[in-house]
Amino acid sequence: MKIPAWLENAIFYEIYPQSFMDSNNDGIGDFKGIIQKLDYIKELGCNAIWMNPCFDSPFGDAGYDVADYYKAAPRYGTNDDLKLLFEEVHKRGMHILLDLVPGHTSTEHKWFKESLKAEKNEFSDRYVWTDSIWEEPEGMGCIRGISDRDGSCAVNFFSHQPALNYGFYNPNPEKKWQQPMDAPGPQATLQAMKDVMAFWLKMGCDGFRVDMAGSLVKHDENSKGTISLWQNVREFLDKEFPDAAMISEWGEPDKSILGGFHMDFLLHFGPSHYNDLFRCEQPYFSSRGKGTAFEFIKKYKENYEKSDKKGLICIPSGNHDMDRLARHLSVEEMKVAFAFLLTMPGAPFIYYGDEIGMRYVENLISVEGGYGRTGSRSPMQWDNSTNAGFSLAPKEKLYIPQDESSDRPTVESQMKDENSLWKEIQKLIKVRQETPLLQNLAEIEFLSDGSTYPLVYQRIEKSTQEKITVILNPSEKECSYKIEDGQIICSNSSKAKIDKKDGKIFVPPVSYAIVKNQ
Repeated sequence: MKIPAWLENAIFYEIYPQSFMDSNNDGIGDFKGIIQKLDYIKELGCNAIWMNPCFDSPFGDAGYDVADYYKAAPRYGTNDDLKLLFEEVHKRGMHILLDLVPGHTSTEHKWFKESLKAEKNEFSDRYVWTDSIWEEPEGMGCIRGISDRDGSCAVNFFSHQPALNYGFYNPNPEKKWQQPMDAPGPQATLQAMKDVMAFWLKMGCDGFRVDMAGSLVKHDENSKGTISLWQNVREFLDKEFPDAAMISEWGEPDKSILGGFHMDFLLHFGPSHYNDLFRCEQPYFSSRGKGTAFEFIKKYKENYEKSDKKGLICIPSGNHDMDRLARHLSVEEMKVAFAFLLTMPGAPFIYYGDEIGMRYVENLISVEGGYGRTGSRSPMQWDNSTNAGFSLAPKEKLYIPQDESSDRPTVESQMKDENSLWKEIQKLIKVRQETPLLQNLAEIEFLSDGSTYPLVYQRIEKSTQEKITVILNPSEKECSYKIEDGQIICSNSSKAKIDKKDGKIFVPPVSYAIVKNQ
């Protein structure tokens, strides 16, 4: 499988469209607002965008409950506005992925409304329905009793998100409603999703980040059926849209890469131990120095080997489902955390606002299915004008209340401050883009196991044996590490130094050093 050339050095900026920039002052972000800020994203150094769902939706789950895959949500703009966004992104030499939600729709989708009917029709098998209103699909929630159809419909997440039918890998022969993957209903669903992908790729998007990519086939032993399904999609894309990038929300790279995805997105749940780094009682990147990255590195190395050392594991700063980094780490600690995120293999993802250390807004009432995640979705803080420059709408009309702190971080203030988090991230991105060994596909070798401080690893070009060594010391104590002769090419501390006499590098508290080996 060939990786699109642009993905080899892609650095993604995640845009939550409703919270990024409001151009028409209704309190909700929109496409034209995003266009206004594309130059900002490029100035930071990011050259690719992942935009969260932007299709028509009742927004019971912030757009992850799609009502029409072919129509942009009117609150963001029209299909023509979205096409213009694609064009403006490309004018700047950037790329954009849409968020594809293939596992379920909203109950407002026309497919589901047709499937509710008692009379058999082409959408009767578009969703996972049992044969009796009294039978629940085991292991899944369900919707039932809302139409004349006799049966219960499985849901994937919220009760208004009916599960699309891609079949069962091991259907129970006693339950006729458990259709095999090659049955007409599941095959029609798969074709419908290919048609959706083709529609937007033809319009100009560069690919998709796929929501819950590992969840499609039910009763799927070791994901064999879902892998086979995505291999089918890969064959279709290779033939029709060979440059389309596909990144999965799966969290198991050995499966997603086999399925034909170019890269896999690490999750904050499951076996990755990603939360051990930034979001737990004792994060590894806390200066308290009581955390451990041992289990994370152990699992990362395991997955890295399974994906043939291709640098296909993406590590995000966060996303719309996680606590903000700033809820657990200070600004100086975040600088070291971003040194990690921007020197690891795989495409980095920066969640909007993380580059300025936006805070989690505490004690908010849930907005559009956000619940505890709502505090990580507050509007972007651009400057000190009305509503931090996000919107001129009355404050009470904002999509989500903003951080009201007098010292809330803003883009404007941080771009003026040479010691800000924003400046540090911009510097790290520049170093990454100027140093092929730090980009997405160069190999990695860990020189420490993450059980203590510092964390040390090398990025390596095997053919030339060129090496870059990264030393990360989030702790409050100075660390040293034995190192071959080299030159520090980037650090957040002027006190980081290599003592050639001792053959060691000394890294001050809460700092990092990136060393080009001689």
